[in-house]
Amino acid sequence: MLLTISTTYQPATDLGFLLYKHPQRAQSFDIGSGKAHVFYPEANEEKCTAAMVLEMDPVKLVRGNENVRHEAWTLEQYVNDRPYVASSFLSVALREVFGTAMGGTCKDRPQLAETAIPLEVHLSAVPCPGDGELIGELFEPLGYEVEVERITLDSEFREWGESSYFAVTLRGEQRLTDMLSHVYVLAPVLDGDKHYWVGDDEVDKLLRHGEGWLEEHPRQETITRRYLKYQRSLAEEALEELGDDEDEAAEVAPSGSEESDEGDDVEERVPLNKQRMDAVEGVLVNSRSRSVLDLGCGEGKLMKRLRRHKQFEKIVGVDVSFRSLERAARKLGLVGWPDFQEARVVLYQGSLLFRDRRLEGFDAAALVEVIEHLDPPKLATLEETVFEHARPRLVVVTTPNREFNTQYENMSAGDMRHRDHRFEWSREEFAGWADRVADENGYKVAYRGIGEKVDGVGTPTQMAVFQRVEEEDNE
Repeated sequence: MLLTISTTYQPATDLGFLLYKHPQRAQSFDIGSGKAHVFYPEANEEKCTAAMVLEMDPVKLVRGNENVRHEAWTLEQYVNDRPYVASSFLSVALREVFGTAMGGTCKDRPQLAETAIPLEVHLSAVPCPGDGELIGELFEPLGYEVEVERITLDSEFREWGESSYFAVTLRGEQRLTDMLSHVYVLAPVLDGDKHYWVGDDEVDKLLRHGEGWLEEHPRQETITRRYLKYQRSLAEEALEELGDDEDEAAEVAPSGSEESDEGDDVEERVPLNKQRMDAVEGVLVNSRSRSVLDLGCGEGKLMKRLRRHKQFEKIVGVDVSFRSLERAARKLGLVGWPDFQEARVVLYQGSLLFRDRRLEGFDAAALVEVIEHLDPPKLATLEETVFEHARPRLVVVTTPNREFNTQYENMSAGDMRHRDHRFEWSREEFAGWADRVADENGYKVAYRGIGEKVDGVGTPTQMAVFQRVEEEDNE
């Protein structure tokens, strides 16, 4: 397998600084399944090309590899396309050989590492299903000019037909770190296979290397499912992280809505999750609170918004999932978490079903799409934890409106929006619960709908804002 990276940025030999590989030296690296050789076929002021050749050991690919399919034909395990095509082996080599460059670090040319420069990348053999259109569909939205040439099986025997492999050239102005991340993720996506076990950590890899571009990619779902080898639970977890909102998997379009043929005349639909976050953020900002709890904070989306407001002197996120908190820490830039905590933005692992004195004394708390994930009998415990013990001045709760579900084309009456929901309430049921909680704990409550309102069923999200009675009376 041959990968070349070329630039005409001048001086072009600065590519060596970015890659941490000297243009005048040939180097070899052990990569577990063989060796990776790096050298420069050309290196001058006008153009510089770095090449990486993977030399795979077919015996190493099989022996000691628990992921080898034991039912496969014995010779097939040793004679296959793995040494010659772009695959997960290439991704591993990129990480091990160009790991520093992938991280965007360049101590000798720090500004250059953050600069988009003209790059040309050539991959000698890329497996791809169908006619190769998927290659362009994956790379073109990222700003590349894509050149694809199908490889003939054997030029001496044309009757054998063409192969399912393509020589691919990518051209565009990119930061080197971005280009390496694109290839790292998309090579195994095109191949559709991986040489190692795909587990939970692969979701983190995808989110980490896809950050900044995968969120908006038009083939996001295809990339996610193929990268994770169609493991449904992992793909759904990753898509939830990328798609901003668990409801939007169901939210295709309300039944009976009409789309105009004139696309420019149609107002762009604001995602429900953005409307929800805007609403909660607005309530918290207008409440003049200085300290806020995000209960069930997930990956910290609300915390990231609140951090932009100087009025909030303390923002604490709490979640039972350590993996969610790890992602939140990464997205919030909390370097060193959990060993080190910032004074202003803090993450705690904890359950809302147990009293936690760390949560007492805050001005406000938010439970955004949290209560529906609890079994109904456990709600009473949450009520005690939040409204009796933590007892913030203001509590904001959002939850799906079950009545609105019939407006989604792919949902039937009785369906819930997410497989992890334990219940979804109608407007009357939500108001009955909230009125009781407010009355029993000394709060007043007001209601607001979030999202498109439809006669007879209301809005997709319902929100209750609880305010302690004594606080309201003193204002």
